[in-house]
Amino acid sequence: MNSINRAVEVFFSIGSNINPEKNIQFAIDQLRNFFIHLEYSSIYRTEAVGFKGDYFLNLVAKAVTEISPEIIIKKLRKIEADTGREVGTGQFSSRTLDIDMILYGDRVDELIRVPRDDINLYAFVIQPLAEIYPKGIHPTSGSQYSNLWEQFDKKEQQTERISLQLS
Repeated sequence: MNSINRAVEVFFSIGSNINPEKNIQFAIDQLRNFFIHLEYSSIYRTEAVGFKGDYFLNLVAKAVTEISPEIIIKKLRKIEADTGREVGTGQFSSRTLDIDMILYGDRVDELIRVPRDDINLYAFVIQPLAEIYPKGIHPTSGSQYSNLWEQFDKKEQQTERISLQLS
């Protein structure tokens, strides 16, 4: 049986706290080479969560694609590795680059981890996601991303929009 591929909106959380301007620009450049059309949110500066470390810069990017999620994930791991990211250093540690596919259309799939739990857990994910996709609906909760951000406890995780321009 042949399946017809259909274009889906895919969202990525991108963050870095080691040479963040350089590494985030590298990630955006690589994603632009992989996806025909790429949009991204503002960039937010946030404190490290779960460990003591330098501030992170974070954003969310959106692409429309027919590429399978498995191929996308392999590409994301390669982009991270190309910045010198060391895998296995722990979830809560400094990093050159962290790119996660947080949404793949409305797909719910534990194996590829979409939607990512990070959407509900971290201000540095939900705030830029709500900025770029405010009327989008979370596939499991049915809530709009703008409402999820509005209801998020902002006291524990502070974010600051910064005016860093990506080329």
